[in-house]
Amino acid sequence: MLDFLLMLSLGFLGSFGHCVGMCGPLTAAFSLSAQRSPDTNPSRWQQLRFQLLLNVGRILSYALVGAGIGAIGSVLLASGQMAGIGSGLRRSMALMTGGLLIWFGLRQINPQLLPMLPFLNPMAQAKLHDRLNRAMLNLSFHQHWWTPALLGMVWGLIPCGFLYAAQIKAAETGNLWIGSATMLAFGVGTLPTMLGVGISTAWVSRDRRSQLFRLGGWITLLIGILTLLRTGDTMVDFTGHAALLCLMLALVARPISGLWSAPLRYRRAIGMGAFVLAVAHTVHMIEHSWGWQWQAVRFMLPRHQWAIAIGAVALLLMLPLTLTSFNQAQVWLGRWWRLLHLLSIPALVLVAGHAVLIGSHYLGRLQSTGVNRTFTGLLIAVVLGVLLVRSRWVWSCLKLEKYYVPPKSKLPKPV
Repeated sequence: MLDFLLMLSLGFLGSFGHCVGMCGPLTAAFSLSAQRSPDTNPSRWQQLRFQLLLNVGRILSYALVGAGIGAIGSVLLASGQMAGIGSGLRRSMALMTGGLLIWFGLRQINPQLLPMLPFLNPMAQAKLHDRLNRAMLNLSFHQHWWTPALLGMVWGLIPCGFLYAAQIKAAETGNLWIGSATMLAFGVGTLPTMLGVGISTAWVSRDRRSQLFRLGGWITLLIGILTLLRTGDTMVDFTGHAALLCLMLALVARPISGLWSAPLRYRRAIGMGAFVLAVAHTVHMIEHSWGWQWQAVRFMLPRHQWAIAIGAVALLLMLPLTLTSFNQAQVWLGRWWRLLHLLSIPALVLVAGHAVLIGSHYLGRLQSTGVNRTFTGLLIAVVLGVLLVRSRWVWSCLKLEKYYVPPKSKLPKPV
């Protein structure tokens, strides 16, 4: 379910930048072709029906392609030991899929960061692409009720780098139905934008579309990272540690910005990422450890029960911080905004306590070992280090006070 939600989010956010720019003119041309003659305009219902059939055909094409890709993956995984979760083939597919998705995500966030991968798009030659577009436009002038759906199905086959992120994920599933559902979720995510592309382009500015498209890149990157570590227990540990790391980085971003400014520039995104990863960690723990059986908490060890309670409190503390991570909220709340966001400090302490009490690398194991105690000590030391880095007194003791960046006294102007 989490994978489908991520694919839905990827399609929705990415569609504001990529789909509007690449497919918006094509959609507008289809809409104009739906007009029977210059003297008669189709009614609103006819326009809506045309767009619905067009996009239903496109999404159906995505689902069929996803089914085909997933079926090929299932055939490759259908023999003996190769079909196991720990098989070499499945691991290779996960590594390749995760790596490509991370590549696509980084390219979407910053196109100058990495080069393109042209070998993934053998059909995307300019002449072939133009011929396919012209053929679709010619088809759009045929006056049949099924024409929009057929147009949409052909449209869904047009080579598209953004679409490859979803297709690669569908291939990694190794299942016909899950592959189809993956592409279906992606297509449904693009539906709101493509259905109202004319209105959306008027309402949403170019800068905002660019921001949403880059946010889609972060989701692509997240899907790739999660794909690399797909097993249940590993996924729980990975998301938990990633949330803890993001929370630490968000807390030290301001005081160390004199030495390293990048974390401060992305501090809000990092902080929100910590909350998203914490939610993902919670979902994976409930799914893999409890099987969605909430009463399982009653049968846990007391220290594990305390860990669950501490983690829940930490998640609740992070919620208002995420909901107020924008400039307007900072202006509305005034000096209370900083006081509210200081809750991230007890949240960090509680998250670390949760990890120590229940984490398999720390004291959560039934039999504690020297390695577990060492990891526990290291985690506590890192958390203390984060708290000390936020103190001006520590910087002055180290004769580094000139590099310390204090909190801003002025509030930003509303945007």
